[in-house]
Amino acid sequence: QVQLVESGGGLVQAGGSLRLSCAASGRTFSNYAMGWFRQAPGKEREFVAVINKSGSSTYYADSVKGRFTISRDNAKNTVILQMNSLKPEDTAVYYCAADVYYSDFLRRPPGINYWGKGTLVTVSS
Repeated sequence: QVQLVESGGGLVQAGGSLRLSCAASGRTFSNYAMGWFRQAPGKEREFVAVINKSGSSTYYADSVKGRFTISRDNAKNTVILQMNSLKPEDTAVYYCAADVYYSDFLRRPPGINYWGKGTLVTVSS
């Protein structure tokens, strides 16, 4: 089992920044691709970003490309989502996810092994 705990959500004005963190425990962190999804009220959960096991490869949803950056620290068992130039449409609960296969993040629906409980991000206009 892998336990994932997100932090860093909150209220921010449009144009501002937030930094989400996800702390992982339970299994060897570097064995998992890591990523973020989000779910806005009344909408389905959607893919945001993924990073491979070594941190050498990333992929983003078109809606966040150029504004969000995903990174990981395998020594600290953490993954970070740096969110800049936030927009009201970024308002959602953000979920950290872990899976052995990078490609599972891009499937519809995603085939994810482990999920965090989520952290709320609210962007005011």
